[in-house]
Amino acid sequence: MAKISKKLSSSQIIIISFAVGILLGAALLTLPASSRSGEWTSFPDALFTATSALCVTGLVVQDTATYWSVFGQSVILLLIQIGGMGIVTMAIAFSAISGRRIGLRQRSVMQDSISADRLGGIVELTGFIIRMTLIFELSGAVLMAPAFCSEFGVLRGIWYSVFHSISAFCNAGFDLMGVNGKFSSLTSFVDSPLINIAVILLIVIGGIGFSTWDDVRKNKFRLVRYRMQSKVVLTVTSLLLLLPALYFFFFELGSLPMGERVLGSLFQSATLRTAGFNTVDLTLLSEAGIAIMIAVMLVGGSPGSTAGGMKTTTLAVLLSNAVSVFRRRESTNFFGRRISEEAVRSAATVVTMYLVLFIGGGCLISRIEGLPLLTCLFETASAVATVGLTLGITPTLGAVSRLILILLMYCGRVGGLTLIFATVSGANPSAQRFPQEKITIG
Repeated sequence: MAKISKKLSSSQIIIISFAVGILLGAALLTLPASSRSGEWTSFPDALFTATSALCVTGLVVQDTATYWSVFGQSVILLLIQIGGMGIVTMAIAFSAISGRRIGLRQRSVMQDSISADRLGGIVELTGFIIRMTLIFELSGAVLMAPAFCSEFGVLRGIWYSVFHSISAFCNAGFDLMGVNGKFSSLTSFVDSPLINIAVILLIVIGGIGFSTWDDVRKNKFRLVRYRMQSKVVLTVTSLLLLLPALYFFFFELGSLPMGERVLGSLFQSATLRTAGFNTVDLTLLSEAGIAIMIAVMLVGGSPGSTAGGMKTTTLAVLLSNAVSVFRRRESTNFFGRRISEEAVRSAATVVTMYLVLFIGGGCLISRIEGLPLLTCLFETASAVATVGLTLGITPTLGAVSRLILILLMYCGRVGGLTLIFATVSGANPSAQRFPQEKITIG
């Protein structure tokens, strides 16, 4: 195994580790101990659930609260935690804790796993990430405990608090609210400021990226000293939280009382960061609202975070490049810094790949199941961006359509560039340059 791993690139190690983790998780979920009925779970259902959990998506074919036992829910929660932090990161971190030496190759894989901008200090940064993750998740559980304990009792309330805190921080979207109605998510807590605020904060903090955490740790509130990427992440994230929230408030949730309307608007906007919870019935939204949600879901969170999607930096690079073209500038710029042409090409490649997967998957499911295209596109956008929001069709889909969603969740979690680099690893870049000829654009 050691000899084989040495021949694999970092990208290949990451995608293989996720595949192995999914299969192991599925094997555990098939066991009778994992279901409330004590019966064996079909492998396709277990595979779908394990993929959704490890890829921190939240789409389910069986209600988490009513179908899975405490053991099954614990397996799902473990998969969520590992998937949110990254399998490679967790494995190497445990090696470091056990006293094993972390070599240069392991550090390089760890760097790719968390999208760190430098190799130096990567072990120390990983330790910081794990410590802060535990602190945030514990804080979230403490904040939510009063509400859950008052409704479900102390022991059950504590379990619910821990489960939902980890699920929210890892942007997973799994919930245990099926006891109030199957697949109901957090709709029964639309009027609870404590639950709404705690979940929103966990989603946003988990989704802004580990490198941004590092900047906050080192520079506190001196924003001018932040790295350019952190400035871009915070700017785009703020806009993607504010603009959809304003839309929901003025155009979609007008029937709710003012307090619920404000909380609902903020929550639905935040959950589009690829969290997958919802506090209102999404099937009641207009087609325009569904289309806006699809677009924001595809953008997702930020690099090196627990969130999925194309990433906020990808959107920012493409928009900035468009502005540069309009203004006839030679380069793409952010905050007085120039962006490389390689970054622009990578951003265009990632967007193209996500659009092909999202549209292709939606068209296939629509054709196979005979369902409206917009509804199917919502599900595929939710899957490939690892969001987990649903219009309610996922549990009713056939085997082929579920397999399409499994593949989309897997591709979305390991990342577009990771998949691309894994497939072309070892290829020799050609030094040959062909003659240039103009082509008309637009």
